[in-house]
Amino acid sequence: MQLHRFLDTKALNQHFVRELTRILQKAIAARGKAFLVVSGGKTPVGLFQMLSKTNEIDWKKVTVTLADERWVDPAQEDSNENLVKKHLLQNQAECAQFVSLFSSENSIAEGINIINERLQSLPVFDIVILGMGEDGHTASLFPCSEEIHKALAEQKPATVITPKTASYRRISLTPSRLLNSRHVFLHLVGESKLEVLNQAMSGDEVLQMPVRTFLHHPTVDVQVMFAS
Repeated sequence: MQLHRFLDTKALNQHFVRELTRILQKAIAARGKAFLVVSGGKTPVGLFQMLSKTNEIDWKKVTVTLADERWVDPAQEDSNENLVKKHLLQNQAECAQFVSLFSSENSIAEGINIINERLQSLPVFDIVILGMGEDGHTASLFPCSEEIHKALAEQKPATVITPKTASYRRISLTPSRLLNSRHVFLHLVGESKLEVLNQAMSGDEVLQMPVRTFLHHPTVDVQVMFAS
């Protein structure tokens, strides 16, 4: 784990956009396409808006998907897909491809199979950007969920999560799929998140704080992008 500290979110976002642009450009030059995984929530909105305006990326060669999704219609405000389409897949990035983690014709029990079929065809990700909650969850890997033990060990790309402390059932990409990426970032804003990060780094029980699965991984060097 490497911690990168910035004075404010503007400085963080500017640096982060430059780094993401560099990685995506390199991926497209090497393989003809790039794969970007993002998270929902308020934290990345400014980053999304800034990234969407860069014309240094051949966006039509970029595929975007989510680290997790609430099982709600994408037209609803609580949908991560809604947030990404509103703030990232705009401007220059409007022509990027998007892989949804929702299926409107199915229950979540049926939909997970469809989502896994969609994700199976994707290669190694180039970038995964994760967030982190005050309870140490990341993606929708909530420590309070009954499925967390299975989810952390799951080898399929995605799994169903039912958090006790948050609304909606969720689809979450699994650690095995999220870690299958050339670059993994943890995007944090606020001193309280730094305290949670320090707590996560000081222990190793992943069921208590699932973010530890990523922070303590032996071969993946997570880059923490932090602004107070």
